[in-house]
Amino acid sequence: MSTILFVMTGAGTWTLADGTPHPTGFWAEEAVVPYEAFAAAGHQVVVATPGGVVPPVDQGSLAPAANGGQQGADRVAAALESFTALQHPLRLEDVDLADYAAVFYPGGHGPMEDLAVSADSGALLVGALDSGIPLGVVCHAPAALLAATRADGRNAFAGYQLTGFTNAEEAQAGLADRAKWLLQDRLTDAGADFHEGEPWAPHVVTDRNLVTGQNPASSAPLAAELLRKLG
Repeated sequence: MSTILFVMTGAGTWTLADGTPHPTGFWAEEAVVPYEAFAAAGHQVVVATPGGVVPPVDQGSLAPAANGGQQGADRVAAALESFTALQHPLRLEDVDLADYAAVFYPGGHGPMEDLAVSADSGALLVGALDSGIPLGVVCHAPAALLAATRADGRNAFAGYQLTGFTNAEEAQAGLADRAKWLLQDRLTDAGADFHEGEPWAPHVVTDRNLVTGQNPASSAPLAAELLRKLG
């Protein structure tokens, strides 16, 4: 059995271009589906957040419309209840990467607010990338990669093939025109080789030890790829 670190947002709001705080957090499916896959394979999951705050769930991700109906919403809610590590996160600042066999970042708009500018998260990402351990990042969580800079100021993920929530998906979700910046644009500007799949369809990109997923539907295949890398 290995221990997998979930690095999660501590932000319950995302500041829009006009200064409006938009309620957010982590997207439930993107935490629950990988957690269940890892637990079923016999792995332990530990959660860390900036400051050790309990990660807030995006209430929109609990709605029936986001889960294929009421039955799906009930299942996700029950799964969150069983994911007890969410209630006892470590301080990200205190994490020792050597304690973990893999690192995973769930999405939601929350990472756009805090992990995108977290030096602690950025340093952990650089360490994970350089160590060669499996590193999974899904949906909006690739915003955290923006803080992963090397001593020369270059982004550690420059030149890596990856994906994340696309401009098209943000537009279809109705928030592209209200955002301070768009994830696809920022990752491209940082030098990443961004691969865009069809909106809302599962799309996973693997480059060396980095595995990225485009959207919530990509959570399951991303988890499966991380498990393959763990052996």
